[in-house]
Amino acid sequence: MSELHHEKHPFLDFVKNNQKALIYALTLVIVVIAGYFGYTELYQNPREAKAADAMYTAERYFAMDSSNLVLNGDGSSKGVLYIIKQFGGTNAANLSKYYAGISYYRLNDFNKSIEYLKDFSTSSRQVQTIAYGTLGDAYSELKKNEDAISYYKKAGGYFPEDDAISSEYLYRAAALLELNGKADEAVAIYKEIQTKYPKSEKGFNADKYINRLKVQP
Repeated sequence: MSELHHEKHPFLDFVKNNQKALIYALTLVIVVIAGYFGYTELYQNPREAKAADAMYTAERYFAMDSSNLVLNGDGSSKGVLYIIKQFGGTNAANLSKYYAGISYYRLNDFNKSIEYLKDFSTSSRQVQTIAYGTLGDAYSELKKNEDAISYYKKAGGYFPEDDAISSEYLYRAAALLELNGKADEAVAIYKEIQTKYPKSEKGFNADKYINRLKVQP
């Protein structure tokens, strides 16, 4: 029986010998968790709600193509530039960068369009595709052809489930290559469109684009 009283329990011994350190570590974990939930519930969530509320009118103006009102508001409602500045880090502020980038493009301010769209990202692949494609358009307007082609290709391959959007942006990449005397690269993309998106309008006309360059498919 005496042997049972002297039986060693390594885990219990470890806890006993390191009690202070373990209590400190546990307290730290509790503080971190409490801080996270406090930040989320008392700070971030209310900011998300306020930012989303401010977005309502801006989104309505965006649908109406009223770009200046999207950006700056109408006096009684704030625009997306205000949301980006005041509610940084929120989902609404991120989406506001998309609205700002598209709106600046519509206003022919291509540098501003690029600035905001490059700072935007989303898990919505269709929306991200439009952002990449608009970056391609903005760079094209600025005659920065290599950047334009790069973003057109990125847009063309990012959401392949949408034949029309993907084939359109790949076509823009190929057309820009064609205009810049890079016929072989253009033909390669026209053939890619033909193979991947044969039912799209651009895929259906791919032979015509290729023959335009006097190259047989």
